[in-house]
Amino acid sequence: MKIDIAQHPCFNREARTQYARVHLPVAPACNVQCRFCDRKFDCVNESRPGVTSVVLTPGQALEYLRRVRERTPQLRVVGIAGPGDPFANTKETLETLRLVRENHPDLLLCVATNGLAIEPHIPTLIRLEVSHVTITVNAVHPEIGAKVYAWMRNGPRVMSGIQAAEMLWAKQSVAIRRLSDAGILVKINSIVIPGLNENELPLIAEQVKALGAQMMNCIPLYPAAGTDFGTLIPSSPETIARLRAEAGAHLPQMTHCARCRADACGLIGADTAPETARDLLAVAKRPRQPGEDRPHIAAVSREGLLVNQHLGEAEALHVFAPDGGAGRLVEIRPAPERGLADRRWESMSDLLRDCQTLLVSGIGPNPRRILEQRGLRVIEMEGLIDDALRELFAGRDMPATMRRRFEGCGHGCAGQGTGCG
Repeated sequence: MKIDIAQHPCFNREARTQYARVHLPVAPACNVQCRFCDRKFDCVNESRPGVTSVVLTPGQALEYLRRVRERTPQLRVVGIAGPGDPFANTKETLETLRLVRENHPDLLLCVATNGLAIEPHIPTLIRLEVSHVTITVNAVHPEIGAKVYAWMRNGPRVMSGIQAAEMLWAKQSVAIRRLSDAGILVKINSIVIPGLNENELPLIAEQVKALGAQMMNCIPLYPAAGTDFGTLIPSSPETIARLRAEAGAHLPQMTHCARCRADACGLIGADTAPETARDLLAVAKRPRQPGEDRPHIAAVSREGLLVNQHLGEAEALHVFAPDGGAGRLVEIRPAPERGLADRRWESMSDLLRDCQTLLVSGIGPNPRRILEQRGLRVIEMEGLIDDALRELFAGRDMPATMRRRFEGCGHGCAGQGTGCG
């Protein structure tokens, strides 16, 4: 079946009012910490990259896509754009792409990445007929890149500074060339950071065009609260227009970007339909894997009544079973000992293999990633355990009044790239 690549609404301005796209949020982890980025896995309000209301497994993503197609006949594109980086979650990303290609051969496939770890997987992307790839390039001069990125993880090694920025641009360059040589359309996203990389954009455009990129998207900075660049004032519309004109001398510019979320669905610029948003939440509550039996919910608590502990502080895990529309305590399990780094969270996921959800008052990004990749949904909240169990065991979403996002160690966790525990 021949797929019409001109129907991608991000790469073709004329297609944006005719054809829809859906982003499948299966990639929570990231291998680069940008100083402007704050990823959120349970946010329903903000509209920007790095944000999603839930994280799905590949199997859940396939079921969600089935529901989306029933409601959205104009759907043409399935993308993976986070909320982290697809190739910091390679297993989940490639499995999702494989399932979509096998079950929906008529749809376009695309991924959006920082480019650090994509290159070894380009042959697989070619085999799966991925037609579009977006790579975010914010600098080519390492002195500028060192100010954009706090750290990056290259395999087991965490790097920062000029050496890290040099490595990233080198890997991005190789990826752009290989993707373009393979016939995959490459778009470059560049975040416009006032006073830092504005003058870099024409050079980025010139160099990526020489490597084979076909389009560029200059995106005004979104000042995310709590990040290093959270207090910067975005460039004015006049400045953005000038920069696009200068970069446009080298590479065609995308001017209809809506800064889509990692779970965006529908036409570009339009809100996700309420029915689709409900489908996304409903699918996230299904078993993480087909045939999986996880009847229980666990909570982190000091006294067994309130969710009032950060996961890193937990000495015990309270496990509840459904009981007449509420919950019944079935066991209190000792938490794995501290100081084991990733092994602590892997042991905890084994300890909670019969639990579908874990309720915490706070959690770092690394333990969240490990637990969710092993099939455990994590919800940050505050309040009575019984109130949460009543909603969740009834199949309803957690009320917004009970949800919270732990802020106490988030910035510190992001600062070193080594996680907590």
